[in-house]
Amino acid sequence: MKEFLIVVLKGVGMGAANVIPGVSGGTIALITGVFERLINAIKSFNLTAIRLLLKGKLNDFIRHTDFYFLLAVGLGIIIAILSLARILDFLFSNYPVYIWSYFFGLILASVYFVGQTVEKWSPYVVVSFIIGTAIAVSIFFLKPAEANESFFYLILCGVAGISSMILPGLSGSFILILMGNYLLVIDAINNLRLDILFPVGLGIVFGLIGFSHLLSWVFRKFRNQTIALLTGFILGSLMIIWPWKEKIFATSAIGEVLMKDGEPVVARYQLVLPESFSSGELVAIIIILAGVLSIWMIEWAAKRKTS
Repeated sequence: MKEFLIVVLKGVGMGAANVIPGVSGGTIALITGVFERLINAIKSFNLTAIRLLLKGKLNDFIRHTDFYFLLAVGLGIIIAILSLARILDFLFSNYPVYIWSYFFGLILASVYFVGQTVEKWSPYVVVSFIIGTAIAVSIFFLKPAEANESFFYLILCGVAGISSMILPGLSGSFILILMGNYLLVIDAINNLRLDILFPVGLGIVFGLIGFSHLLSWVFRKFRNQTIALLTGFILGSLMIIWPWKEKIFATSAIGEVLMKDGEPVVARYQLVLPESFSSGELVAIIIILAGVLSIWMIEWAAKRKTS
């Protein structure tokens, strides 16, 4: 029961990360030590699992799919998304720099601790790291698309969103922003709009199972290169999470700011440096250090448990 609750808490961390644009639930899974187990558990939903279920061999099905582990992770993610969507919306509206600062510290420390798990840094591994960093940085400069409520486009959003959510360093929320449907999905969660959530959910299921097979195979065949690539993703994502940024609003062809529900639509962010080191900036730096310390404590606890 204790292990189940610990995994639920890790799922809560993943769910909270997935709600925040720029932060990847896969990164939280990787630094809390459940990433590879999660991928393999999702991948286990195959023909063998279906046969076991149809034959009524529930115990064998549970063992084959690592069902209780997935149940704990899924429960944590659902708790986080349903409970934190409104809270994070409030915090981002009122304390954006502080929230970004904490996650910046988390991700900054993750670059070191995840990269440390590479067993040997060969030239191929270094190239993988550089490619991963370049991809994550380039995503930051992409221009977001317009919102689209088309059924099949929402399925595609679900596929793309969940694939990036379980991939460390690539934020599912940020991908949804680029696809134009982040605000639409958050609104659907808060208001339980099934016409939006159903097709997105279909995309999540298909994307999760399909992408987990690919990722598991790559992880098994090219472990060091894959970890280096993911470390690069995480490093590059620091540009997205940088605490001090200015909003660049979307405009029409004639230069008018586009509005949605009375609010200007954010097209992208421009990174800036703090104008002065006032008490607010000092607090933000302390919060960044708190984020770094959080990851260090997680790593320390994991090593202590292993030893």
